[in-house]
Amino acid sequence: MALTRDDVVDAAVDLLAEVGLEGLSLRRLARELGVSAPTLYWHVADKRTLLDHVAERLLVDQWQVTPLAPGEDWADWLRERATAQYRALIAHRDAARVLAGNRPTEAAMPAVEEVLGTLVGAGFTPAQAFASLQAVGNLVIGSALEYQAERERDALAERSGGSGRSGHAGHDPARFPHHAALAALLADRPEHGADHDALFRHGLDLMIAGLRVQLGATVRSG
Repeated sequence: MALTRDDVVDAAVDLLAEVGLEGLSLRRLARELGVSAPTLYWHVADKRTLLDHVAERLLVDQWQVTPLAPGEDWADWLRERATAQYRALIAHRDAARVLAGNRPTEAAMPAVEEVLGTLVGAGFTPAQAFASLQAVGNLVIGSALEYQAERERDALAERSGGSGRSGHAGHDPARFPHHAALAALLADRPEHGADHDALFRHGLDLMIAGLRVQLGATVRSG
């Protein structure tokens, strides 16, 4: 049976889970598929194009966008989409790094169009809608990247017998009183320093609050 692009992307997703982004190369992927490296170029132009398709596959459920329901708040709708994307990214090894720099494939364009159309329909200008989509996307990717980076740090520390979390103690409290107060808080409630979900929600809430203010100003000026 002839090799298809779906075969290539499926193999790349499996290889990503096994060796991470650093280990994913076209040469190694060709070896896994039992073909020569030039054969892959019939299906993907280069590694970046391959990663665009891998990103599409990892977030396949995110490209099925449910339109805004009558009476539904655009902000709640946007928050739900961003949260679902964040959870999808942290579920797959290096998915945030794959998505960073991603360009939507043809299959992803209807979802992008739906989100932009929803924001424009809520009252944002097209430029504001695009900038908002980019900003929320950057927050999602950055939050997922930080989550996965800390997990890798903890795993490495566990293998070496150390502690992966950067300490908040040991600094001179006279010079860094706020840091000392934070260290005391984290000593009593260490979950405050590791709850990436809460930090993501906090950032997303701040961003959406800012978008509401921008929308209000746009409506008033219009």
